[in-house]
This record gives sequence, C-alpha cells and structure tokens, in this order.
Amino acid sequence: MKSQLGKKLIAGALLVVMTLVPFAALAAPEASLENIILTNTRDDLVVYFDVENAFTDGIKKAVLNGVPTSFSFVVSVYKTRDAWFDKKIRNLEIVSTLKYNSLKQEFTVYRPWKTDKPSVTPSFDQAMSMMTEIDNLGVTPLSTLAKGDKYQIRIKAELSRVTLPLYLHYILFFVSMWDFETDWHTMDFIY
Repeated sequence: MKSQLGKKLIAGALLVVMTLVPFAALAAPEASLENIILTNTRDDLVVYFDVENAFTDGIKKAVLNGVPTSFSFVVSVYKTRDAWFDKKIRNLEIVSTLKYNSLKQEFTVYRPWKTDKPSVTPSFDQAMSMMTEIDNLGVTPLSTLAKGDKYQIRIKAELSRVTLPLYLHYILFFVSMWDFETDWHTMDFIY
C-alpha cells in the first residue's frame, strides 16, 4: 500500500514538472530581428540589423564556461514575380563566433564577414553587442539587380549547433535547451 502511494506521488510530481517546464520556456523572450535597414552604396546592396534576446541565461553561462558560441545569419535576395515562383538572386550565410578566455578574462569575437582579424574585449556586454549587431553587410552587387524590378530580402538568425567533445555531451545534456532561431523577416523593395 505504501509503495502504491509513493508511485502516485512520484507520478504526480513528474506530471507537474512536465506541465510547468513548457510554460517556463514560453516565458523567456524569443530572439527576434530588429532595426532592419536596407540601403545601398555605389556598388552594393547593404543591410543593417540587430538580433534582440539572442543571449539567454543558458548561452551566457556556456560562454562564461568557455564553450565557443556561433551565430549564423542567412540573408537571401529574391526577384519577386507575380505569375511564377520568385527567383533567388543571392543567398548569403555569415557566421560570428564568440570565445571566452578565462585566464586572460577577455572575449574574442570572430566576424570573418567584416574583417580577417578577431576583435578582443574585456567586456561581455560589448562582445554580445558585436555578436548581435550586423552593420554594413554587403548582400549583393547592384549589377545583379534590374532598375524598376520588385525584389524581396529575407533574413534569419540562429544559434549554430555546438559541437562538443564526446565527454562534454554527457555533462551538457541540456545544451539544446538554449538553442534559438528567429523567424524569417522579409522586406519588399523596388530597385
């Protein structure tokens, strides 16, 4: 009789935990793309944007524990057509990576799309800002666009999958709980 009661209590506790965990995940703000600006230079179509709420508590803890963290940004340009499928003009994927060196107490941000040299800072806030602010990203040469035609730019950001040594997969079992991916953001324009 006593073991039956214990089993019911455990089952009830598991049910409560399983019910509350999804709601706790919903309470965290979702990552989103903000402040999107599409412009051009003399030669290129250029985009600026920010990713809001990209650094959850789990991602921050992982970075501060030395886990390299990479964000991927996908930017696509399509020529829109009314009677047929849109034609892809350009698909660009860029990756930014953040690493923390606990001995030197500094953060290194790799943004190969911007410069060959990594940026180093002692400030975690500045490192997070460098990871989430995309500025002056050349998407496609203007020569690939025809004047007066309709186009659409589509942008998405996501946390790249973390590849860890085998023994760390057991320690960081819940690593997938801090994944993020934004929705596609689209913007129509006429060149």
